Amino acid sequence: MHEIESLCLLLLLTESNHCLIMSVNQQHIQAMLDLASASDIAEGKQWYATANSFARELANRYDISHNVCAGVIAALSPRNKWDRNCLDAENLISVYVNAGASACDDVKVCTFGKNKAKAIAILNHAWDDNPSVDLVTTILSGPKLREFFSCIIGLDDVCIDGHAYSIWFGDRVTLANVPSIGVKLRRAIKSDYLTVADNNDLKGYELQAITWVTHRRIHNI
Repeated sequence: MHEIESLCLLLLLTESNHCLIMSVNQQHIQAMLDLASASDIAEGKQWYATANSFARELANRYDISHNVCAGVIAALSPRNKWDRNCLDAENLISVYVNAGASACDDVKVCTFGKNKAKAIAILNHAWDDNPSVDLVTTILSGPKLREFFSCIIGLDDVCIDGHAYSIWFGDRVTLANVPSIGVKLRRAIKSDYLTVADNNDLKGYELQAITWVTHRRIHNI
C-alpha cells in the first residue's frame, strides 16, 4: 500500500514539475492542445497524412516523383485555399506532363507568379531518378515552404505560419500584425512546438495541425 501511495505521489510531483519547467510559450501551445476536441485531434492528426496521400495519388497518376508532387503542392500554397491549392497543383502537373513547360504559361494558379515559377522549376526534375528532398527544398528556398513540404512528406517538422505564431504567442494575432518571423524567432517557435509534441507523444506536424484546427474553430477563422 505504501508503495502504491509513493508511486501516486511521484506521478503527481512529476506532472507538477513538468508544468513548472515548461516555458510560457510552451504552456500556450499546450493550452491550445488541451482545448482540442476529439474531432479536432482526429482532423489534425489526419491533415498531413491526407496531403501526403494526395501527393502520392498525383505521383501515381502522372508517373512522376512523389517528392516532386509534394514540392509542387508546397510551392503553390501561399495565400491559396487548400482545395484550390490541390486543384492548381494537379492542373499544373497535368499540363507539364502532357504538353511541356512552355504550355504552363497559360495555367492559372491562385498564388504568386514567383511561386508558380518554383513549381515549374521543381517539375523540371519530374523524371529525374528519385529527386531528393534537398533538391526540392533548395528550389522552394523559403522557410515556410520548406517546412510545409517536409510536413507533407512526413518528416518531423513544424510549419511556422501566422496561426502557429498566434498559438505560440498565446493570443489571436491577425495575420497583418504577425511580426516578421526571422531565423532566431522561427527556431524558438519550432523548438517549443517540438518539445510540446514530444511531451504528448505527437509528431511536430501533428501538434501544429491539431492546434491550428482548434485555433480555427475557437476563433471561427
